[in-house]
Amino acid sequence: MLVTGDAYIDHPSFGMAVIGRTLEAQGFRVGIIAQPDWQSAEPFKALGKPNLFWGVTAGNMDSMINCYTADRKIRSDDAYTPGAEGNRRPDRAAIVYSQRCREAYKDVPIVLGGIEGSLRRIAHYDYWSDKVRRSIVVDAKCDLLLFGNAERALVEVAHRLAAREPVENITDVRGTAFVRRSTPGGWFDLAPPTSIDWPPTGRPQAPNDDARRLHVQGLPGTRRARRRGDPGAVGAGRGRGDGGGGAAC
Repeated sequence: MLVTGDAYIDHPSFGMAVIGRTLEAQGFRVGIIAQPDWQSAEPFKALGKPNLFWGVTAGNMDSMINCYTADRKIRSDDAYTPGAEGNRRPDRAAIVYSQRCREAYKDVPIVLGGIEGSLRRIAHYDYWSDKVRRSIVVDAKCDLLLFGNAERALVEVAHRLAAREPVENITDVRGTAFVRRSTPGGWFDLAPPTSIDWPPTGRPQAPNDDARRLHVQGLPGTRRARRRGDPGAVGAGRGRGDGGGGAAC
């Protein structure tokens, strides 16, 4: 089941249409919920319970850029909505949609993708709130984030979920990020945490406290991790690319 902040137009310029057709070509039956009302979980139940997973994206643009100008004024139109009508998607749509999907069917895995997820997969400066925000993987509480051009990764994930492999076991697909409560074997810390990584409550007292880490693989066979300061979980991810190494949260 795919959820998008854009109108559905069956054309390659709309990312969710490409993803839907790609999965369909692999033999999957695909449902797409376009620009659902986010005020409740009911619109997310329109097509029934997904058999495999929720595929969530904010759309072709980061939702904050789509909704606001550089002066932080609300835009009056939306290029990816019929009639260019504005206010058809929420702020931080990837997070809101993921929350509603979880509310609708909490036992169905959530796979997050799109430009909003890709650019916010690590700790990042957020212009709209003028502060550094943590990884969207943590805020959206998705099971898996696919970043970049993820058609091949999504096909692999879909087939593995169709084979009833638990989503928490899918940790070896390139171009993914995920959250774990402990560091997987074979990963190592990229760097010690900075002040950006610690939560507002302050720095943990001991280096071995339960802290979040974002695990990213850059070069094939090399898994990298960076400790995060938010207590309660550990982030993880596997990067794509063949020359630059991974990114850190």
